[in-house]
Amino acid sequence: MSKSFPLSVKAVVIDLDGTLLDTAPDLADAACDMLAEMGRPAVPLETVKTYIGNGVSRLVKRVLTGDMDADPDPELFKQAYAIYQKHYGANVSRKSRPFPGVVEGLDTLKAAGYHVACITNKAAVFTIPLLKDTGLHDYFELILSGDALPKRKPDPLPLLHACEKFGIKPEELLLIGDSLNDTQAARAAGCPVFCVPYGYNRGRSVNELDLDAVVPSILEATKLIRKAA
Repeated sequence: MSKSFPLSVKAVVIDLDGTLLDTAPDLADAACDMLAEMGRPAVPLETVKTYIGNGVSRLVKRVLTGDMDADPDPELFKQAYAIYQKHYGANVSRKSRPFPGVVEGLDTLKAAGYHVACITNKAAVFTIPLLKDTGLHDYFELILSGDALPKRKPDPLPLLHACEKFGIKPEELLLIGDSLNDTQAARAAGCPVFCVPYGYNRGRSVNELDLDAVVPSILEATKLIRKAA
């Protein structure tokens, strides 16, 4: 962490799952509903939290295999994926809520005149209803879901797309996330990156990651930046 604070930036991009919203309860419920329908035993919430971050497809594969990188039988996965989407789509925001400091932080960012975007690996079919149901949708000038572009985090493409959209340089865009995906994407794009400690970093501490600051909330993150001219 060699940068001096406050950082001078023009845009703030924020991750969704584990950063803006505590979505794990709904993701876990959908996993358990899927497993029950398939005659399989449930998976604990704390385990599902470690599976979050690479999109629903990889989440389902991890639930089926109990492994972070393994691929289940293709036919089994196809069946499970359709069942999961049905259950999650029906209850995408039943328990999901903003983390403490999120709404206050977004209000602060908008009032200060920053460009604000949400970039997530979650598919748009879930992202948009979730943001609308939780009252966060209208804070964002740009919402990039995992299926919006040819590549997603940890690839830098979504962040570079946001820079182009806002007409800024990568060093003028701050990413706030909760996981390795976010820090890798930011470093590859040349953007500064903060992480919150309460999210879903595969069950590991964000203090191990290559980042510029660990911030307890989105609101606290606003105290480490200033609006670039």
